[in-house]
Amino acid sequence: MTKTRLTLYDTTLRDGQQTQGVQFSTPEKHRIVEALDALGIDYIEGGWPGANPTDSAFFDEVGHTRATVTAFGMTKRAGRSAENDDVLAAVMNAGTKSVCLVGKTHDFHVTAALGITLEENVEHIRASVAHIVSQKREALFDAEHFFDGYKANPDYALTCLHAAYEAGARWIVLCDTNGGALPSEVGRITEAVIASGIPGTHVGIHTHNDTEMAVATTLAAVDAGARQIQGTLNGLGERCGNANLTSLIPTLLLKEPYASTYETGVTLEALEGMTRISRMLDEILNRVPLKQSAYVGSSAFAHKAGLHASAILKNPTTYEHIDPALVGNRRVIPMSNQAGQSNLRRRLAEAGIEVPDKDPALARILDRIKAREAEGYSYDTAQASFELLARDELGMLPEFFEVKRYRVTVERRKNKYNKMISHSEAVVVVKVGDEKKLSVSESMDELGNDRGPVNALSKALAKDLGPYQHMIDDLRLVDFKVRITQGGTEAVTRVIIDSEDGQGRRWSTVGVSANIIDASFEALLDAVRWKLVRDAAPA
Repeated sequence: MTKTRLTLYDTTLRDGQQTQGVQFSTPEKHRIVEALDALGIDYIEGGWPGANPTDSAFFDEVGHTRATVTAFGMTKRAGRSAENDDVLAAVMNAGTKSVCLVGKTHDFHVTAALGITLEENVEHIRASVAHIVSQKREALFDAEHFFDGYKANPDYALTCLHAAYEAGARWIVLCDTNGGALPSEVGRITEAVIASGIPGTHVGIHTHNDTEMAVATTLAAVDAGARQIQGTLNGLGERCGNANLTSLIPTLLLKEPYASTYETGVTLEALEGMTRISRMLDEILNRVPLKQSAYVGSSAFAHKAGLHASAILKNPTTYEHIDPALVGNRRVIPMSNQAGQSNLRRRLAEAGIEVPDKDPALARILDRIKAREAEGYSYDTAQASFELLARDELGMLPEFFEVKRYRVTVERRKNKYNKMISHSEAVVVVKVGDEKKLSVSESMDELGNDRGPVNALSKALAKDLGPYQHMIDDLRLVDFKVRITQGGTEAVTRVIIDSEDGQGRRWSTVGVSANIIDASFEALLDAVRWKLVRDAAPA
């Protein structure tokens, strides 16, 4: 049976950027575009050219993509022709093959917000879309507040849609702008739009999540015949967010009747990168990934209850609706019971450590992990620190060196240009064998910029480890993440550090303390020790 093609339209960079507290830099936008393009998204809405410098710079620098990069704007303003509206011109000047314009379709918004007549608004829509088409661009029309508008005045809402469609719009996108429509309403109204003469192959759906139903309302529109789906990664968007593509895409590819009825530009192979892309976005935003996110959350396939964990070890389908590997996620069985010991042995085996089933050290490791996680540690994303903890409990962790003391100072002083700058300096004293070594490092780069106290600490720690020094010369810190695990006066800081070496290995370590410097040093220390464990035995 031939499958029906669904078109995927991502608006993370535009509607997603309207999330409170979210602002992408131009390089971050390009990084997200690369990920979306590799995933197989059909349209990538890059932003509103002319609205801010970042969006304008993005369109100036955007390279070749398989996906259609789209510029977003609004229909022409009153008192101007489409050809002479400078705001519309800025959108057109982005040079994209596709342009999406938002326009009013709710009569209340036309008269109250725009202050024009209903007829004038229809003409603005028609003229704006016709202008885009005359410039040989593909036009999309976002029908703002469409579902509310249809419920208030269906004839007028449909008149707006047909004005855009008859002017040449390739896609007519029905927007639940306030996010209050229910799935049954969206399905019924989408069917009415198609019955009015706009084919489903030209109808899109754009929903918001104010009732926690954006995914459901999107699927209702698809069931009714809409063939373009708009949404954002991780459900970013204004207020409660947009329809979440990290939930919608796996549902379309893995769940019936969608999997056998429809196809998208995302392949099953590409779908395996979904979890990675979701967490990459959180990383860019410096956000803690939502554990309970469908498909991609770290708890999406976590099984804590003893009954569940026991059954999962026998047959994963007992408590998993899909294989987590299909979306690049993994099964998690918390280390809190006998099933946890099985999971512990698996993680140890991944680190090259084999432990007999009855070894009492397994229970000790579990107890130690539980105690440290209560203090704020997290080993799910810090496998190297987990391995060191386990090796220590098993008596398999060599003492390459001992840290005797360390100190960090940060001062503000004037440079030669009489400008106040920061200057960080670290002192680390280690004992290697019977010899003490004192190392001092500054954090200045070649341009004279201060790279901060953690950078100074990292350089001082890795400066002189005697016979082990050559083994860590290729070690470098590639990422540094900080999380506050408790609030108020008892705040605890968790630091995750990603390190890399010349062999292409990358590993993560964790440190926890009320003092961010102490937490950072603990993670740095684990990073060095893990590399030595992997590359050497003590001299």
